[in-house]
Amino acid sequence: MKTQRRVSAAVVALLLGGAGIAISASPAVAAEATFKVKCVPPAGGGDPVEGETTAKITAPATAKVGDEVEVVWETVKPASNNTDLMDIPKDSVQPTGWIAVGGAGTGELKVVGEKKNPPIPKKAPMVMSPMKAKLKLTKAGKITLTPGKYEVAVSFSFGTFVTKCAPTGEVKGGATIDVAAGSSGGTTDGGTTNGGNTNGGNNNGGTANGGTTSGGGGGQTDFPGKAVEVAFDCGPVVPGGIKTPVTINAKKNGGSYDLTVKTAKGAMAAPMALPAGALKPSMNVKLGGADSGTVKVAGPANAEPIADKAPVSLNDMTGTYKPGKTGKVTLSPDQLTIDVTMAPGSTPINVPCKATSSGVSLELDTTAQAGGSGSPSTTGATTSGPGGLADTGAEDEGGIKALALVAGTVILLGGAVFTFTPWRRLRGTR
Repeated sequence: MKTQRRVSAAVVALLLGGAGIAISASPAVAAEATFKVKCVPPAGGGDPVEGETTAKITAPATAKVGDEVEVVWETVKPASNNTDLMDIPKDSVQPTGWIAVGGAGTGELKVVGEKKNPPIPKKAPMVMSPMKAKLKLTKAGKITLTPGKYEVAVSFSFGTFVTKCAPTGEVKGGATIDVAAGSSGGTTDGGTTNGGNTNGGNNNGGTANGGTTSGGGGGQTDFPGKAVEVAFDCGPVVPGGIKTPVTINAKKNGGSYDLTVKTAKGAMAAPMALPAGALKPSMNVKLGGADSGTVKVAGPANAEPIADKAPVSLNDMTGTYKPGKTGKVTLSPDQLTIDVTMAPGSTPINVPCKATSSGVSLELDTTAQAGGSGSPSTTGATTSGPGGLADTGAEDEGGIKALALVAGTVILLGGAVFTFTPWRRLRGTR
């Protein structure tokens, strides 16, 4: 009986120690690394500040080729305090980090934490959830895992702000996995887990004949959509939101479709003089019918400066839709996002605008493609832009004062007051 109890206890300990790790891998072990970082605040947040952080990297001590193991980055000592401007609400901080995969492996592993934190009062240390990712082991030898750059996104009702930090020197420490030979060869590569296929191909909007429903045959390549009136809720940043017609056009490209999304001209009146490159739009196109998920489309920023009070038009947004299902698929405008950059090289402020009403602009008769959609889209490429409100240096250096202060509809960006006026309802699309 005693022997049986000892065995049961050992099994429980093994399960707890190796949770989230491939069965053939050993229980996880942790190693810490303390290193200096340089942190860049969001636009208007002041000059970069250097601080020090301690990261604990957890991974199995041993594994074999073919295993997929979980790697965890836990921030033991953050290099930041909250500012004295405002409290950070519960579950609004999301960290993202990049771990260098070295030794017998090469590459970079992106780890992401949950948006989970207690309320963080003014001047209190930043609290970040553990960042996690899976790593596929494909080569025998010692794999080193060294923490590197990271970002901290803080979300408020009026927008999301990101502070970006990177090591200023060599980082020593981190975890090591001793990988034994297995059935597969190749190289262990953490990969660079950036967004999906969110960039557009051809920028042609489609001018062929037809209505809003396409057939699959007859050699047709251009599928023009119809303009649908869309109402966007941008929160207190844009009082009254945005109402504009949106048109989705498609051009067949092999088994995929190059999408071009057009909004009306003069989408807003400039609240102040805006430099070239200040406004960059992106949008989610929602799939319906036979397929599901969203397709990300993005447009370039304004090429020329915009005068105060002048009409502002958002550039056409492009992206690629690769069908994941066969059948009739509808495409509808969904969330619009505008990145606002007030100075060259500064971190953009992210203004998300939720579509509160929309409609089907285009219907396609699709054929499923390998690796196609059919699932919710990732938020790679242009999401997670903008900056955070947190101090990013040691407390004795005074930290960074993020100068984003919201009072009604006024945002302070550096020394400029950026007041959005209600975006005007526009008349017609391009």
